[in-house]
Amino acid sequence: MKRIDKLYIDGCWEDWTGDMIEVHEAATGQVLAAIPAGSREAMEHAIASADKAFAQWSQSSLDQRLDVLRQLLEQLEARGDEIAEAICREVGMPLKLARQIQAGLPAVITKSYLKMLPDFPFTETVGNSEIQYAPVGVVGCVTPWNYPLHQVILKVVPALAAGCTVVLKPSEVAPLSAFLLAEMFAATDLPAGVFNVVSGYGHEVGDVLIHHPKVKMVSFTGSTRTGQTIAHAAADDFKRIALEMGGKSASVVLPDADLKAAVKGTVNNCLLNSGQTCTALTRLLVPADKHDEACELAREAVAKMTPGNPLDENTRLGPLASAVQRERVLDYIRLGIEEGATLVCGGTEAPEGCEEGFFVRATVFADVDPQSRIAQEEIFGPVLCIIPYESEEQAIEIANGTLYGLSGAVWSGDQERAKSVAGRLRTGQVFVNGGAFNPLAPFGGFGHSGIGREFGKWGLEEFLEVRALQL
Repeated sequence: MKRIDKLYIDGCWEDWTGDMIEVHEAATGQVLAAIPAGSREAMEHAIASADKAFAQWSQSSLDQRLDVLRQLLEQLEARGDEIAEAICREVGMPLKLARQIQAGLPAVITKSYLKMLPDFPFTETVGNSEIQYAPVGVVGCVTPWNYPLHQVILKVVPALAAGCTVVLKPSEVAPLSAFLLAEMFAATDLPAGVFNVVSGYGHEVGDVLIHHPKVKMVSFTGSTRTGQTIAHAAADDFKRIALEMGGKSASVVLPDADLKAAVKGTVNNCLLNSGQTCTALTRLLVPADKHDEACELAREAVAKMTPGNPLDENTRLGPLASAVQRERVLDYIRLGIEEGATLVCGGTEAPEGCEEGFFVRATVFADVDPQSRIAQEEIFGPVLCIIPYESEEQAIEIANGTLYGLSGAVWSGDQERAKSVAGRLRTGQVFVNGGAFNPLAPFGGFGHSGIGREFGKWGLEEFLEVRALQL
């Protein structure tokens, strides 16, 4: 077991002698590590350090910030295997995918900002005014366990590039990569206090972070319920917020689409990271006369997703990240059966040979009522709902018929028709005929899926205030 008994505050590793939080390995349930259950005092110290460092860092040159980000990129690339294994163990994503996604995406994002920043107009002229973009101040980052380093980098890199200082509270479920990131920053020329990490529980350290008057912005990724708490706290102090929350994304298959490709693409997306992805395409909308065929294609696609230990290179489907999450998903599978949906495959028993750890069978429901709870609520596990529709208008109505609006997909033999339907979906991004994810495009949601955007220039602008000099 790895024991981390330090917090990273003001450029130093400070000894922690208080309570610890156990981190469990997803595939076995065994204790993998222990981290500090940080205190309110520790969080206040970190915020004070970030506030003090802001005066210097906010006035740093763009070249200085770029140098630090280049040094970070070198660290991310050099320690990629270490990052991938740590996240594979604590989250459960198969190692092969963890190398590409959990360790690969943070490097891709950092590269994208290194390429974009030299051309970003931090000042511009409008009439007789000079428009300046100024850093917002101390930023509190609260991040989830499903893509633990990716979600941190999405916040920290643009925040630092903007000239902000950061206090990070990582998820206690999957915190190891946050401590690795602190080690990486410690090896760069980043001034003390600009980046700080305090682990712990939300009701303790998180509560201080979101309410503290010296924190000028909170950037959060996680559940809608926690996002509501943060929004209320921010309102009391007029803090800036960026919230990326839940999803119940629809994959709309139009009658002229390649059904086999659409179902395969939807299943692969739905089961990525064992369904622990906020953008997962968890509702498959198909023409009623193709419903049964779509169910069989989904069954065939799921059968190829071999469950097993995520450290095994042949594993396609790993476990969930925690016992709590496993029970939540199993409760939804039971609920789907109670609600009358047809169980195509999967169910509540553990996959064969995967009785230890937090495994759940990849599950497909057919004939799902679009108003049922399994079709309306985010399950965050390997569960797909197949919903038949009678007309294009009804498909759009069903797709837009939840509180969420984070992602979606449209499949059609006619690209322009697909784009037309995609343009009517109330969601922050839509994959058209399997289009590739673009890290330069804005990412975020409508409705209960969030406020604000990440990635690219939009992600940078979240951390900037606008000031006009009238000349």
